[in-house]
Amino acid sequence: MIVYQGTKAKFLDDHDNRDIEDVIATRYLQRTGRYAPHAEMRSWKASLGEMAKVLRDRDIPDDIGIGVEFGIPQTSKRIDFILSGLSGEEKPNLIIVELKQWSEAGLSGKDGLIFARRGGTGPAQEGAHPCYQAWSYAALLEGFNEAVHEGGVALNPCAYLHNYVRDDVIDNGIYRPYIEMAPLFLKGEEERARLRAFIKRHVRKGDNADLIFRIENGRIRPSKMLADSIAGMLKGNREFVLVDDQKVVFETAIAAAAKASAKRKQVVIVRGGPGTGKSVVAVNLLARLTGRGLVSKYVSKNAAPRAVYAAKLVGSERRSVVSNLFVGSGGFIHADADGFDALIVDEAHRLNEKSGLYGNLGENQVKEIIHSAKCAIFFVDDDQIVTLSDIGHAGEIEKWAKRFNAEVTQLELASQFRCNGSDGYLAWLDNTLGIRETANEDFDPGAFDFRVVDSPVELHSLIAERNANNKARVVAGYCWDWTSKRDPRAYDISFPEFGYARRWNLDRDGSLWIMAPDSIDEVGCIHTCQGLELDYVGVIIGPDLIARDGGLVTRPAARSRMDRSIRGWKALAKRDPGSTGLRVDRIIRNTYRTLMTRGMKGCYVYCTDDAMRDHLKARISPH
Repeated sequence: MIVYQGTKAKFLDDHDNRDIEDVIATRYLQRTGRYAPHAEMRSWKASLGEMAKVLRDRDIPDDIGIGVEFGIPQTSKRIDFILSGLSGEEKPNLIIVELKQWSEAGLSGKDGLIFARRGGTGPAQEGAHPCYQAWSYAALLEGFNEAVHEGGVALNPCAYLHNYVRDDVIDNGIYRPYIEMAPLFLKGEEERARLRAFIKRHVRKGDNADLIFRIENGRIRPSKMLADSIAGMLKGNREFVLVDDQKVVFETAIAAAAKASAKRKQVVIVRGGPGTGKSVVAVNLLARLTGRGLVSKYVSKNAAPRAVYAAKLVGSERRSVVSNLFVGSGGFIHADADGFDALIVDEAHRLNEKSGLYGNLGENQVKEIIHSAKCAIFFVDDDQIVTLSDIGHAGEIEKWAKRFNAEVTQLELASQFRCNGSDGYLAWLDNTLGIRETANEDFDPGAFDFRVVDSPVELHSLIAERNANNKARVVAGYCWDWTSKRDPRAYDISFPEFGYARRWNLDRDGSLWIMAPDSIDEVGCIHTCQGLELDYVGVIIGPDLIARDGGLVTRPAARSRMDRSIRGWKALAKRDPGSTGLRVDRIIRNTYRTLMTRGMKGCYVYCTDDAMRDHLKARISPH
């Protein structure tokens, strides 16, 4: 979808003889059925006025194509401004312009990110650098729009910050790789002249917006280059090799996607516990389906699995477009019906009803995903529901599949590849944590290195010793406030009696915390490790899970006030104390079950409650 398109002559006429923001707003209402926000209209007035100044050059043909607010299909992203035409060799060229009204920004330690006020007068927020944005939009078009990747279209991204004066922040050397791929133009007549020269270099002749029309109506499917890139990254990577029932699930899901259509929707539900390879199968499915030319995405509620698996595929190639295939679960609210051939949903139990920062958008993420895909593949473990907002259990998926008259395939991943393949450890853990009764009342640590230690210092030391391959971390229940987020000098998790003090997961590493080398000195939480695995995991069980009178008791009030996973539980308990109590109790137990199953080779535990420590020790076989 594109809100406005025309030629340079038409655009300048609309700007000079009408209020351009009103023209765009009218088209926006026609195309979306929604009124444009006032802030966006002010942005159009300012930035499009600046683009009008740039285009007032007799050497820029009057019949070049102009597009405003071009929505990239299958995403919520919109390109601010595009220009189309022909090169001197009569080759089709498209210029992508990311427009910003910023006048200041702040450096970020993360690749391609920068701090700036993004829409409004609030505090600066971390987000993509404008040159990275422009480049990534070009990568999306090149990767998925058939009119681009089959039509020999040259894409030329750039960023224009017409209020910004050079300050060694926006143009700092750390952003050079992206500025080289998408040139940066700033405030002043000299910069405006540079942008004019950039346009004239790439667009010598007009095309009456024909290329814009072709791109807007182009078929959406992955390019061969993108498919080959992903397949090449998986090839030879032992971490993504499929074995045993993983291969069965993989081939069955491929077959379901092959026969899926708008009239014959397919829903595949894959149940699997920790370490059964759900994510491995999901990533392989993404590669194979993309290779077959099917528009597919890897979807997860948690940002950490998306970031980690994208990074593992990309490796050292920072400019890869692979990350565009990994998306969040809240982006399908306004998606077209059956717009995707396949959506592969990892950690589906973490899906929510509502989406958005404030949980006020959409209706139900399960419904929206099935609505948007001809084939929806859900990987689910009901015992890893860890917040009051999680609704993606198998029953919920089955309910919506039935409402869409979808054909449902039920599969299971049973083989255990984590915890040294010890099904006995998982059964013992379920029994010990009170999740379900099993025959495994005792556990022999000979099969899996499980220990209960007497101090957090000992715990962290053991994990540090086993971090030779950067695959050992300490995690904890969310029972301590994240004070270091605002005061970097503060410590979050502190045990003065042991001389132990650590901070929560590194803010600068974000979702890649589990991979960052320095994070061995930090403590992670459920949100940065669920869906991922380590060789060794050290778990601090906080005061929200204690032992009393031979059994375990959960204490939700001991959770940090900053923890969103059970936010609102007190209000819910007043309305429905019985049901709320059971839900919160299960969430706390599930949280520790999830944390204690991240390790492939070992798990070490420290408990803040002495009785809990004794409870676990008593259930370890003396052998």
